[in-house]
Amino acid sequence: MSLRPDNVAKAGGRRPARSIDLEIAALAVPALGALAADPLVSIVDTIFVGRLGTVPLAALGVNTALFSMAFVVFNFLAYGTTPRVARAHAAGDTAEVGRSILQALTLAVGVGVIATALLLTLARPLVALMGATGELEDPSLAYLRIRALAGPAVLLIMAGHGVFRGLQDTRTPLWVTLGLNVVNLVLDPLLIFGLGWGLEGAAWATVVAQWAGALAFLALLFGPRRALLGAAPRLPTLVELLPFLRVGGELSIRTFALIGTLTLATAVATRVGTAEVAAHQVAVQLWLLLALVVDALAVAAQAMVGRYRGAGDTAALRRVTNRLLFWGGLVGVGLTLLFLLAAPWLPRLFTDDAMTIARVAAVLPFVIWMQPLNALVFVWDGIFMGAEDFRFLASQMLVAGLAAGAVLLLVLPMGWGLPGVWWGIVTLMGVRGVTLAWRYTFVSRRSRTDRT
Repeated sequence: MSLRPDNVAKAGGRRPARSIDLEIAALAVPALGALAADPLVSIVDTIFVGRLGTVPLAALGVNTALFSMAFVVFNFLAYGTTPRVARAHAAGDTAEVGRSILQALTLAVGVGVIATALLLTLARPLVALMGATGELEDPSLAYLRIRALAGPAVLLIMAGHGVFRGLQDTRTPLWVTLGLNVVNLVLDPLLIFGLGWGLEGAAWATVVAQWAGALAFLALLFGPRRALLGAAPRLPTLVELLPFLRVGGELSIRTFALIGTLTLATAVATRVGTAEVAAHQVAVQLWLLLALVVDALAVAAQAMVGRYRGAGDTAALRRVTNRLLFWGGLVGVGLTLLFLLAAPWLPRLFTDDAMTIARVAAVLPFVIWMQPLNALVFVWDGIFMGAEDFRFLASQMLVAGLAAGAVLLLVLPMGWGLPGVWWGIVTLMGVRGVTLAWRYTFVSRRSRTDRT
């Protein structure tokens, strides 16, 4: 059976579970590949720059953290674009598809130029804020000023991911992501060692790679997919961009609440002790690695919910969301079992320090047993993003962040140690799970009442 959007209405609410599962897999598996490949640019840079010495590697680390923080707030260009394009495409509203794509691209370029200008203007105070002083200052500044030139490209790539996910195509973003990684892999040794540019060569390699990815998306949208933009595409006005900016504001609140809570957790762990914060870092990396797997289902949820809403098939939409949650729970349980088997040797992948390993062992059960809850939360997140319920997502994240923050602030005075920090993270995910489940149940009952 074809999984194209124009077959959704025909399939209706009677589609068998196997057909829905195939559709989920067709979106989630390539999405997982793209999500996994996305961090490779930083990993490859780290491998090559590490051969230059401690100072260049430290300068790279400072900038990696800085750019992650600077651009994560713009993830609305992917999350906000996917459901809009999916809904319009499924409804056959080609004009709205074109408008949504052009709005996303215009915002990406405009905001990217502003972000680049700010990074260049504030380069010195930013690296100082990150603690890059003394011998770290000059290499950190040099890298930042080059890497900032990729600002618009980074945001165009985010928008491109959102557009193609909305079109129910996660394979194209995978190929673009792999392609830009190949460019970076080839240029890194050539520029760093071949031309002797050192750390600056790594920065230029990343800039070229990211612009290659951005231009690839633009070439596809203005080439083979040109018909999506309509007969006479035009740049959107500021008034037309306001709804998109509102979505960006709501998703930014959500992002800041999440990052703020996790940052507070690290700050508290740091004050507990050196071995504790080292163990916390290992546990967080494992936690984020597992989140990456389930994020692929969240991407599928965003695309599929947007599509079924556009088709106006409420019964099929409910079947799909229930099936997505089923797979989320199943994947969560599978990850728990997998990590239970690997628990004895997992910490040793990151450190051989006996004290740190002991601290990791004390909090590893939190990472392991939270997986089913985490998986359901991430899938619900994708469902509500697909439903464009961004205000609710911002509100519930604020509530969850405040609850978790209250627990974290008690860790030091109550002497709870590192397990207390992880009880704070459990609180974050638990409150998110309860609020998302309540909303999902409430919407379900309301929908059934409306149909009656």
